[in-house]
Amino acid sequence: MSLSVKTEKTGSHVDVVILGEVDVSCAPDLTEALASVLEDDVATIDVDMAQVPYIDSTGIGVLVAAAHRAQDAGSELTVSRPQPNVLRVLTLLGVGSEFNVNEA
Repeated sequence: MSLSVKTEKTGSHVDVVILGEVDVSCAPDLTEALASVLEDDVATIDVDMAQVPYIDSTGIGVLVAAAHRAQDAGSELTVSRPQPNVLRVLTLLGVGSEFNVNEA
């Protein structure tokens, strides 16, 4: 399954919608998309993962790195609507404190 990343900026807020599986094969694409968002002066970044059925540790690493970069830039990165199995991976790896997870 290929990865698609769509972004929409409204003022100082950016919605990032990820569609597809996030694994080592597509991690560079996600890294590039998030880096592009972080180049802009944004206050909040919402990463919508409702359409991500699978994420591996490499994908989690990309999100954690982006959250750290956002924090360093004075922004906040939130992960929204992760599917149950993705939420389970986030929880098992203990990275929930790296970014706000909004399950709704």
